[in-house]
Amino acid sequence: MILYPPDDPFLINTAVFGIPLVVRWYGALIMSGALLAAWVASRRAIGRSINPDHVWNQLMFGLVLGIVGARVYYVAFEWERFAADPLSVLNLTTGGLAIHGALIGAIISAGIYTRYAKLSFWAWADVCIPGFPAAQAIGRWGNFFNQEAYGAPTDLGFGVRIDPMYRLPPYSDMQAYPGDTLFHPTFLYESIWNLIGFGLLLLVDRMYGWHKPTRRRWLHPGDLLFLYGIFYSAGRFWIEGLRTDSLCLNGVGGDCAGSIRVAQLISLIAILIGIAALIWNHRRQPPTDDSTTSGAQPQDSAVNDANTASAHSPIAR
Repeated sequence: MILYPPDDPFLINTAVFGIPLVVRWYGALIMSGALLAAWVASRRAIGRSINPDHVWNQLMFGLVLGIVGARVYYVAFEWERFAADPLSVLNLTTGGLAIHGALIGAIISAGIYTRYAKLSFWAWADVCIPGFPAAQAIGRWGNFFNQEAYGAPTDLGFGVRIDPMYRLPPYSDMQAYPGDTLFHPTFLYESIWNLIGFGLLLLVDRMYGWHKPTRRRWLHPGDLLFLYGIFYSAGRFWIEGLRTDSLCLNGVGGDCAGSIRVAQLISLIAILIGIAALIWNHRRQPPTDDSTTSGAQPQDSAVNDANTASAHSPIAR
């Protein structure tokens, strides 16, 4: 089976009254994933008697800090590429966003917002975090349209075909790697992994989470964040090993010979931190029934607020 983008990287590429109107598939899919994650979080907020307006209030702030974090993270490890023209850092159309930086930015935004809104950070993380892998699963398909984030050649009979202009050396050698060469669709592997993570987080929360009686509740506030970090990082570690465009400590591309793949290093650190955080979290006193609802409203009030917001929200329509 051969995967190949049915369209160029642009969803919209035209001009209106002489003004360019350009929308890339990548951006559209990122926004679609973010909106899905926000919708999932808003439904979970209602179930926990938290006003769902908080989700939509934080959404744009989280997106901005997520993009800033993704860019800063990438540039930090690729400064030589931007040193000659520092202003090029602001040009996102040339590529260069890293998911780990985006996650750091999103978590920072949650910390700032929960402090402002007087919500429990850990409870808020449990509300929002299952939507993260769902958003990532959708956003990864932007790499498909951009013909990036692919792996090494594969002879499995299933892969993605990459045009010469999007190949990195040595795979740009069309004699050694002709046009029909198939590459590992690592974007697809990560998309599937994230969908599995989305389902597992919801399942674990349903079986052992907040709505269970205290004596049957295994999850503590913050556990879903730690479990997400462990699960996502485990998948990212092995998928990153297949990629040809990895961000390395000494550059981008290839197998990072003589260097370390940054994403694999960060993934290992995240796994260790996640395990340590789970152990620490479960050595503390188990939560009481109301420990996760700081900043919450009564259930009926939250539902009414949600219905009122839906009636006046263009997104809800």
